[in-house]
Amino acid sequence: MSSKQWDERYSGDELVWTSTPNQFLVAGVDGLPAGRAVDLACGEGRNSIWLAEHGWQVTGVDFSPVGLAKAKRFADLRAVDVTWVESAVENWTPPPDGFDLVAVLYLQLPQPARSAALAVAASAVAPGGTLLVIAHDLDNLTRGYGGPPIPDVLYRVGDVTEAAVDAGLTVEQAEQAVRVVDAHDGPREAIDAVVRAKRPL
Repeated sequence: MSSKQWDERYSGDELVWTSTPNQFLVAGVDGLPAGRAVDLACGEGRNSIWLAEHGWQVTGVDFSPVGLAKAKRFADLRAVDVTWVESAVENWTPPPDGFDLVAVLYLQLPQPARSAALAVAASAVAPGGTLLVIAHDLDNLTRGYGGPPIPDVLYRVGDVTEAAVDAGLTVEQAEQAVRVVDAHDGPREAIDAVVRAKRPL
């Protein structure tokens, strides 16, 4: 989807997604000391805002100005400070000192833009920092619920670990993970790819 299509999706007053943070993000940062974080493809900002509420200095990056405007309003309501940056992830230039946490959640890009975005994300991890990528897994098409029905924008765990290793990161977690979704007909299971990697000091 283009930035204009995401603008249209985010144009209503209500949140497209829930206001609560992603469960794998919460688990993935458990035990990490709060520092500088960037949330790439932050959308309406729910994960950025949760991180800020837990002591992180957060930058949220997204190519949808409408999504970012909603994120800012949401952050103001929650009385937290987040720096919002309008940019496509694959075109974003991270600061030279990097981030202690680089989070990429449900970034839906086909190749080769996805590989470019993952390379940018990995390059933004500071020494001792963590990369956390959470995405709709390709197997969700046949075994899971929800998510985009477009194979080209779905992930394999190995695609992410390859990008992490190529960038000099050490993979700490790489798995398919089940996320329970409250559907109109009751709880359903979605299949995500979850990868966490660390840059050595």
